[in-house]
Amino acid sequence: MAVASQPVGRRERNKQQKLDRITAAARELFAERGVDEVTTQEIADKADIGAGTLFLYAKSKGELLLLVQNSTYADALARGRSAAEGIPDQLDAVMAIVRPVVECNRKQVDNGRTYLREIVFGDPEEPHHRDALLLTVETERAIAGVLGRDERFDSGDAAKLAHIVSAIMFVSMASTINLASPVEDIVQEIREQLRVLLPA
Repeated sequence: MAVASQPVGRRERNKQQKLDRITAAARELFAERGVDEVTTQEIADKADIGAGTLFLYAKSKGELLLLVQNSTYADALARGRSAAEGIPDQLDAVMAIVRPVVECNRKQVDNGRTYLREIVFGDPEEPHHRDALLLTVETERAIAGVLGRDERFDSGDAAKLAHIVSAIMFVSMASTINLASPVEDIVQEIREQLRVLLPA
């Protein structure tokens, strides 16, 4: 016998509505001015909640940025995975995964670089940080899946190579030398490094 799904209670609906308002407010303010120029009080005011309530959903401005960026990253990864499925060339397929991630990270350069810093140095006990780490794992799995199409790689080697690809991508996006670089230049830099790394 099928179990009927429980209707969502008013308390849960209210919590979700507040989270949605916080996310929308933070997304808009971060996009307009950059994460460093926005205060948590401004986000709380725009979301029409108290500052204390805001910190129930994210304990720091870094966590708020993770909350905002994670959904964008997840969408970019989904687009990349989908694009890679129909591409037989290994390097082209890997780059099909990489490109949308780079594009979403560079929409607002300072936010993108801060997001990467939060992933690396943030508190893994915080839920939005955990979600970001899971996205990096999913990115590596997607890349390993492409690399695993090559019979020369067993699953372990494909996973190790995917980890290296991920590191190259992160360093290229976060590097100060690429601060003013457009997406195309960063994508090309990553591609050239992967061309050397991946066998023909």
